Amino acid sequence: MKSYLVLEDGTVYEGNSFGHQAEAFGEVVFSTGMSGYQESLTDPSYEGQILVMTFPTIGNYGISDEYFQSSSIHCRALVVREYTERPSDSYHGKTIDEFLKDFKVPGISGIDTRDLVIRIREQGTLKGAIIYDEESISETVEKLKKMPAPSDSDLVREVSCKGIERFDNGKEYTVGLLDCGEKSRILHDLSEIFNVIMFPYNTPSDVIADTKIQGLLVSNGPGNPSHPNIIKGPVKTVSDLSTVMPIMGICLGNQITALSFGGSTYKMKFGHRGCNQPVSYEGRIYITSQNHGFAVDENSLEGSGLIADQFNINDRTVEGMKHKDLPIFTSQYHPEAHPGPHDTSFLFRRFSEVVKGGHL
Repeated sequence: MKSYLVLEDGTVYEGNSFGHQAEAFGEVVFSTGMSGYQESLTDPSYEGQILVMTFPTIGNYGISDEYFQSSSIHCRALVVREYTERPSDSYHGKTIDEFLKDFKVPGISGIDTRDLVIRIREQGTLKGAIIYDEESISETVEKLKKMPAPSDSDLVREVSCKGIERFDNGKEYTVGLLDCGEKSRILHDLSEIFNVIMFPYNTPSDVIADTKIQGLLVSNGPGNPSHPNIIKGPVKTVSDLSTVMPIMGICLGNQITALSFGGSTYKMKFGHRGCNQPVSYEGRIYITSQNHGFAVDENSLEGSGLIADQFNINDRTVEGMKHKDLPIFTSQYHPEAHPGPHDTSFLFRRFSEVVKGGHL
């Protein structure tokens, strides 16, 4: 069945429908990973977005239970050059077509993804829609022009846990996980070291402090970190707890930490998404997994106590910070990977050392 990817600038790509057949609207973003499509689809940070995969063939190794990063697909649609109908015999899971149908998410294939990605790189992130009626293209363009950017909604509310959850692993120390849309691998890696108490993103700081945790990790998540509900929720929480316990921030958690100390963030032209982003840190280059469309303004950190000490090699955006006096540090990338390399998994051990009283 024919389908169409329509962009707010009036560009139209004709392709073929797969997955669930339904119209979808969202921000069109691209991921440069050669693999990891299942992890990306189930990453809560993609909430509200139409995901374009730059690698030409997607679905080669099917779908496997071990690669889920949450319980469902979070992007609104998937765009690919082509998808594999019969995955490698080494894998025995579902096809990506079946996977999308299970979660009622539409896909479109046969798209010139190289041209699409170049357009996004040149113009910036665009709103888009997948539709099936060619005669409604003009109407769809007008809808897109009037539609607010999904990233300006409180997307974190959609993906955060709804109540406090405890994971007692018999460890000596207990830390909190402020869930702004955490990937399951973050909880997994934390649980290897600590007992974990997971809190909804809008949990007040006094409730968190009353649990007597010995450190707090602020997770990844979707949307604009300057949304009013984020400012009065997790940003205030981190500000309140910054002198009480060690804090580590990942992805959105990095941006929330910057805001809590008076810094600012900005929307990037097209963001970093994929598992091949190079970061300079402590005299070395690490290949990292990333998924973000906002970044910390380095100049805004002056006088905040935070020091930007990690930078993206491609565009020198801030990739991590540490506080000059307090046991607080962050990474814009994902040290837990999934997908991607484990070059920076040592950051969880560093968090453990700080929780136990060590210094950054």
